[in-house]
Order: sequence, then structure tokens, then C-alpha cells
Amino acid sequence: MLNTHLPSFDDPGGNGIPDGLPPVIDAHVHVFPDNLFGAVQQWFDRHAWKIRYRMSTAGVLDFLFAHGIQHIVALQYAHRPGMAAELNRYMIAQCRPYAGRVTGLATVFPGEANAAGILQEAFDAGLGGVKLHAHVQCFDLAADIMTPIFECCRRNNKPLVIHAGREPKSEAYLCDPHQICGAEKVEHALRAFPGLKLCVPHLGFDELDAYRRLVERYDSLWLDTTMVLADYFPVAQPIDPGRYRPDRILYGSDFPNIPYAWDRELKMLEAAGLDADFLDRILNRNARELFGIE
Repeated sequence: MLNTHLPSFDDPGGNGIPDGLPPVIDAHVHVFPDNLFGAVQQWFDRHAWKIRYRMSTAGVLDFLFAHGIQHIVALQYAHRPGMAAELNRYMIAQCRPYAGRVTGLATVFPGEANAAGILQEAFDAGLGGVKLHAHVQCFDLAADIMTPIFECCRRNNKPLVIHAGREPKSEAYLCDPHQICGAEKVEHALRAFPGLKLCVPHLGFDELDAYRRLVERYDSLWLDTTMVLADYFPVAQPIDPGRYRPDRILYGSDFPNIPYAWDRELKMLEAAGLDADFLDRILNRNARELFGIE
């Protein structure tokens, strides 16, 4: 388990996308109503790291667009049963002023009543996928409660972004992520529901090698880079994005819930020595294909 009181950095943030990078889609940006944002920030302060950027949803979106991000995939997740439908309506309302520049994802609480109906309503209203967080929502991907969610996503051809990696883990969670998460559980879902589009954030940290092998075998699995290319979490050896399948890895920042500059990972990608086509895939094209961004 990682240290649950990790440092915050004072590294300077740039005014725009680093020179030499293609247009950037940030495929992992968090938005919440103000009261939930405040609760999330307090939780991180106590159990993880000091969040550097403390903004409203509009502040988050405006900041990233002002700094050169071309398109945003906005995520939120329900912390308990009964709140998902309201959160989905909130997401729809927040995306509306941005005229196609934000792809909002729905959420649902696994196991709650009418989970598939909640998602179908969100999809019919224009949301472009689903975000779940196993550590917070305490579900097992192999459990029967996941079936209606998987089936609804597959039926609507909508991707499902699931924090299914075991880390970063905290003793403050109500369940043990190492018991309910893991690459083998993701593979079980991919095999049981052919065609289901899954995206696992953080490159599947801490099972980096296992997820890298999985993404080679399954055309319906994607990984996002969120936080693990930022030289923040301790890893056994430096992560080389060039070793990953080029059409199944995409950039995400985790903004605003980060303890360092907004563009830290973009600077790392700029310095990684990747060719122009690979960079364009990671930063733009793969997200467009996964989320149907025009």
C-alpha cells in the first residue's frame, strides 16, 4: 500500500500546451457539484495529498480550455446509492454551455435499484459513457451486480471507465482494493462480455505489466495514463509509454485532484522521445475513437 499522506509539489505550470505536442484531449477530468467537490478535497487532504487546484466545475473546464486543451472527457462517480440520476443531470447541464467541447460521462452505483435504467436515461440524454470507482464504491467487477451495467454499456456501445487498478490504496476506504480489484477481474469482464469497451485509468497501477499484456490481447480494453507518467507514485522502474500498444493508451490528467502542476504529465510525454504519430494517438486520436468525439 502506498503512503496515504503523499507530498504536494510546487512545480510551475505552463500557460499552454508544451511546444511540439499535437492537439490534446484530456480524457480524465473530474467535475462535481460544489458540495461534493468540497467533500472530495477534504478527503484527499486527510488521506492522500493536498489538492493543488480547488475550483468549481466551470472553473475546471474554463481553466483547461484557457490553457490549450482541445476537448475534455468529464467524469464523476456516485458515492452512495440514490444519487447517480441527479449527478447525471448535473453533468448534462454542465456540458451544455461548451457546445461539443466536453464529453460528459454518466455514473451509477453498482447494485442500486434500476441501475440499467439510470444509465439508459443518461445515454438517451447525450452522456457518452460511464465512470465507476471500485475503491470508493466497493464493488467487485466479477459480481453479478455488474451484469446490468455491462449489458447496458455494450447495448449502447458506450465505454466504461473503471478505476479497477489496486492502487493508490488508502486505509480510509471501506473495502480493500486488493481484494476487489485486479487485472484478472478485468479480464474476466472482457471475456464474459465480448465487445464491452473498458478503460482502466492509471495504466492499471500497480499491476503495470499485467495490464500492458492485457491490452495487447484485447481490442476492447484501453488504458489511460492518469498520474503514472508524472513521476509521482513510486514505481520499480521508469514507465516507458512507447512499450504500450499505440492504439490503446490515452492521456488523462486527473485534474483538478492533483498535487502538482496541471501540465506535469504533458511535459513528461513531450520529453519521452515518442514519434509524432504515437503522440497524436495518445493525446488525441485514441480518445476520439473510444468516446466517439468528432
